[in-house]
Amino acid sequence: MQLTQSPFILYSDGKGQIFEDTSLYALGRTGWDAVLVDTEDWIPLPDGGNLYELPGRRGIGIDVASGEMRLCEKGWAVAAFVPPAYTGLYLAPYETADDAPTLPLFCYTAAAWFDDQFYVTAIRIEKDIRQEKSGYDDNLIKDGVAKFTAAYPTNRLVKHLADTCCNTYHCPAARNFFIGRWECPIPSSPACNANCLGCISFQPEEETIVSSHDRLTFRPTAQEIVEYTVPHLETAPYPIISWGQGCEGEPLLMWPTIKESILEIRKHTQKGSININTNGSDPKAVKELMDAGLNSIRVSLNSFRNEIYTPYYRPNNYKLEDIIESLKVVTDNGGWASINYFVFPGMTDNVEEVEALLKAIEYTKLNLIQWRNFNIDPDWYLGNIGVTDTGECYGVHQMMKIVKEEFPHVKFGYFNPPIERIKGNYDEEFAH
Repeated sequence: MQLTQSPFILYSDGKGQIFEDTSLYALGRTGWDAVLVDTEDWIPLPDGGNLYELPGRRGIGIDVASGEMRLCEKGWAVAAFVPPAYTGLYLAPYETADDAPTLPLFCYTAAAWFDDQFYVTAIRIEKDIRQEKSGYDDNLIKDGVAKFTAAYPTNRLVKHLADTCCNTYHCPAARNFFIGRWECPIPSSPACNANCLGCISFQPEEETIVSSHDRLTFRPTAQEIVEYTVPHLETAPYPIISWGQGCEGEPLLMWPTIKESILEIRKHTQKGSININTNGSDPKAVKELMDAGLNSIRVSLNSFRNEIYTPYYRPNNYKLEDIIESLKVVTDNGGWASINYFVFPGMTDNVEEVEALLKAIEYTKLNLIQWRNFNIDPDWYLGNIGVTDTGECYGVHQMMKIVKEEFPHVKFGYFNPPIERIKGNYDEEFAH
């Protein structure tokens, strides 16, 4: 539904109830600034989206009567989680009190209310429905967990995917695996060579944020990996197997085991796609995996500018240049290269960042940008990487248009595509 006017700001009473304040029009946030949002950038809150209060924070809006910017003093600010396949265009704007707690590792998209409906500033960037809330049947998942754990009673990875990923964290990829479809996760590395500020699987005890996952505590063998991934590739629709999950460190640190697994898997089946989600820190390891039969890579990063990348990732013994080289290794060897691009309005769409992205696309021959919402407290993030002024920005929507105009071949999405999509019509809808 296209809005004809700006929607109204939301606030929470601190007791689990959310209300609209019709004396204030809603705004969006880019960088440190609260700004007006074009009505075309507001869409109804998608199914699977959630709203949550931001304690210790007052929302910022435009006074309907005076046209002046002011705080909503009626309650705490409200933000939205937008579900997978949607990319947020603006953050929720607010003023933070000195004693406000650090926000957990979620995304904080601007949210509003108009005509009996919640709205968010977002765009659907992906047609694939593989992680849509309505597509999961809890009974089928429960039956699948029972079936797979009985079939692989000694496989530590299957047990981890069942007990931790599926049943505890409700990981969408793990849930899909246990109902025999699409992308199958392969956690493999308990260690990491980066120290990301927003790491979801490990945070120092003294930190004010808490990791949302417990990290894998063992190193799986190639045999354990092959045992359950070959049947998935053989039987699942549009099958993918992927190293590099939220419950592990950096999979390239396990590249010899991964290489052994790929070689053995391809002895048993040529079906499906073999993918690795990684920080891209070791181009030589990536070349080894490509030689073994890796089909695709997805490299996660927050920026192509060293002064933004390094203080967030805090890498051990690798540089941003290594990441760019890893992407090039994949395309040079006939593979599919994606980036998992952490979208932070006011940073990702910065003029200098866009120039750096375009330069990287040209050099690496990148295939796909996965426009991923950055799950982090905005104030905490900018403060920790030392950014006080985010500079001139295009706006996320306009940035996407610029990239498309410069490089029409680069695909936009949110998920790793199956081999059928890589080799065929990428824009065709899948997973129905």
